[in-house]
Amino acid sequence: METQFKTLEDVVTHVITTEPIFALDEVDIRNIRYKTFANAPRHISELMHKCDEYGDAEFLVFEEERYTYNEFRTGVNRLAQVLKTQFGISKGDRVAICMRNYPEYLTAIMAIASLGGVIVFLNSWWTTQELEYGFTDSNAKLAFTEPSIAKRVEPFARRLGITQILVRYEGSSPNTYDQLIKAITNAEIPTLDVDTDDDMAIMYTSGSTGHPKGVVQTHRGVISALMSWLLAGRIAELTGMMPDMPKDADGADLQTCSLVTTPLFHVSATHACFFMGLATGAKLVIMNKWDAETAVNLIEKEKVTRFFGVPTMSADILNTAASLGKSLETLRHMDAGGAKRPASQVVKLAKAFPLAEPRSGFGLTETNALGLGIGGDDYMNQPGAAGRLYPPLQEMRIVDDAGKDLPIGEVGELILKSAANMRCYLNKPEATAEAMRDGWLHTGDLATVDADGLVTIVDRKKEIIIRGGENISCLEVDAAFYLHPSVSEAAVFSIPDERLGEVVGAGVVLLPGHTLSQNDLQDFLRTHLAAFKVPERIWFRAHLPRGGTEKIDRRALRAEYMSETSIS
Repeated sequence: METQFKTLEDVVTHVITTEPIFALDEVDIRNIRYKTFANAPRHISELMHKCDEYGDAEFLVFEEERYTYNEFRTGVNRLAQVLKTQFGISKGDRVAICMRNYPEYLTAIMAIASLGGVIVFLNSWWTTQELEYGFTDSNAKLAFTEPSIAKRVEPFARRLGITQILVRYEGSSPNTYDQLIKAITNAEIPTLDVDTDDDMAIMYTSGSTGHPKGVVQTHRGVISALMSWLLAGRIAELTGMMPDMPKDADGADLQTCSLVTTPLFHVSATHACFFMGLATGAKLVIMNKWDAETAVNLIEKEKVTRFFGVPTMSADILNTAASLGKSLETLRHMDAGGAKRPASQVVKLAKAFPLAEPRSGFGLTETNALGLGIGGDDYMNQPGAAGRLYPPLQEMRIVDDAGKDLPIGEVGELILKSAANMRCYLNKPEATAEAMRDGWLHTGDLATVDADGLVTIVDRKKEIIIRGGENISCLEVDAAFYLHPSVSEAAVFSIPDERLGEVVGAGVVLLPGHTLSQNDLQDFLRTHLAAFKVPERIWFRAHLPRGGTEKIDRRALRAEYMSETSIS
């Protein structure tokens, strides 16, 4: 750091006391006292004012389509008029989005928000059964879908009273996105009366319970995360940690450009890429299906400066760029989130792309993706660490099972408190009460912290598997096994995978006299679960190990499997 800033606390204090946009306040939110940004935007739709600032600069690129900030604003306003006049959407109404990454996805997000509606993000990989649960749980009656997903919604749409607006649909239908938009000539910004603590979105996440939980995010929660990241960028500028941007032919800095690789139903894509891109005048290049060679070519063609993806994607970029002989010289950041990046990958990335800083973040859907971050020398020296707490709103503790603070270096549960935390789990008061206690979010992750505030995640209390950034509930997959008439017992566990981090494995006991193959069970599970949740390896057993309380012991099962199959 420069000499005038001896510590991180010094530079944080300087920014929040000298730059009004980062000035702090304290407010009561749901009867809990929190630190907040006093002059932050009140709601997400205020980010649309950035379109006035950036105007004709490019904002979205998808395949051969290109949209400026002005064109994006016009599209948002016209779609908002469609939702208001044709479908009667107003404050508090829930509208679902379920599709792959398209420009229309981002337009729909902001159009719904501009009316005070609540965006329901549904996983586009879900089966019909899973989607029916999501629609039933959220009570969304209007949905943006693409044709392949619309077919999965049709079996229950009439029964649940769901209307679909079809995106990228070439046939004849009264509710196609393009036709609805063309009928609107009024592109005025709707009048909005939304409180900063009103609900903004419902985003589903798999946890330790069977069904995914709907995380209810407020406008303040999202804005708190965005402002914290913006402050982190300002700190990097003041301390000389911001890399020099690549130049265009005239010697001017290139526009910041992010490649959006992860699905927009995840906070990593919506919050850390889309909302942040809109707030900073970045160009966003959208991929709706991961392909490493396509990604490498897009980075080169569009002069991408920031790559963000799950660690698997970083590994793919590393290997593919090498095989194609591409140096990717415009890259300045190689960011990862959604899962822990293998320590060995950090050094490889730094060596392969010397101008691009490897960085990693730890956040949850429940925290609007805010949490820990690491980069620079910290990351190179301790590549297994998760990072430090993003200032200045968050508080952190490491506690034992009784909620007592633990000394530095001891393993306990990581809990976080900030205005970025979720309001609740939708329709799940017991789960909410368990996770949120006096404003503290219990993450379910076991961690240590050192004397310098560097946190390392060592394990999970929750029974989830993170496959390439996708959270998979062990209990949900267990339950699907038990739907098969030949299965007596089943238990799912994680198996290490060099590319995806973890994949799903399972131990299964069949009923006496029954026989099944792995393929038989996998085919059956695909009718009940999204493909990424189906175990890649099924281990047929005479019995499953149990602990002292007679519960199936997943850790023992996993250890036995690893030992017998010589996986390390």
